[in-house]
Amino acid sequence: MHNLFDLTGKKALVTGGSKGIGNRLARGLHDAGAEVVIFYNSTYSEQMAQEMQGDGPAVYAIQCNVADRSSLDTAVAQAAEKLGGRIDILINAAGINRRYWLEDFPLDMWDEVIATNLNGTVYCSQLVGQYMLRQGYGRIVNLASMNSFVAGPKMAAYVASKGAIAQVTKAFANEWGGRGIRVNAIAPAQTATKLIEGLMRDNPATRKYFEEHIPMGRLGKPCEIASAAVFLAADATSFVTGQTIAVDGGVTCAF
Repeated sequence: MHNLFDLTGKKALVTGGSKGIGNRLARGLHDAGAEVVIFYNSTYSEQMAQEMQGDGPAVYAIQCNVADRSSLDTAVAQAAEKLGGRIDILINAAGINRRYWLEDFPLDMWDEVIATNLNGTVYCSQLVGQYMLRQGYGRIVNLASMNSFVAGPKMAAYVASKGAIAQVTKAFANEWGGRGIRVNAIAPAQTATKLIEGLMRDNPATRKYFEEHIPMGRLGKPCEIASAAVFLAADATSFVTGQTIAVDGGVTCAF
């Protein structure tokens, strides 16, 4: 029996892959054997990509604003060229948040969140999906959130975008399931990225609050989110599609 989690020879594209959870997802796919293209919007470099590559499969970095359709058009074409004309796996991890009370939420900020988190996921899936449909094979994993299921204060745009991600995941899965493409999502709770760890150090009360409200009593680890992405991209889940998998330490079962 072959290794059901082996991604050797697969070609992967990860949006938002330069930092945080997105970078750990890219590393997880690479560790499992995939060749990876990382889309970044602001800070990354070919040197960082080479360091990640090491002695493993190739890693490439392409600058792209997923909220801009023309930027995505160009970047996806470049990614496909670097990957030899094939894209097997797409991880939609690019995302932002803006925090305002609903009555004061600036419309431009609302639009920015929706454009990046929701529209960027849809646009990229459409473009990469063209390659996958021609191949008759593809795996798409969207980054949803615990806020796909529960709301939080001053996060209305983020909650709306992530709720929509869970539903659009079902829509893509429903339409493309019979054409060789599986589409799923991961819904993390608070995860101990460098950014979050920095915030926690500055505000211990925030850490205490999160840990008290997560049944497992701790924040998630980026590697735990990456493991779920590899699981959904691999043959181990060959009959799983349209699902949003909570990787949240039990948060959504406790609310």
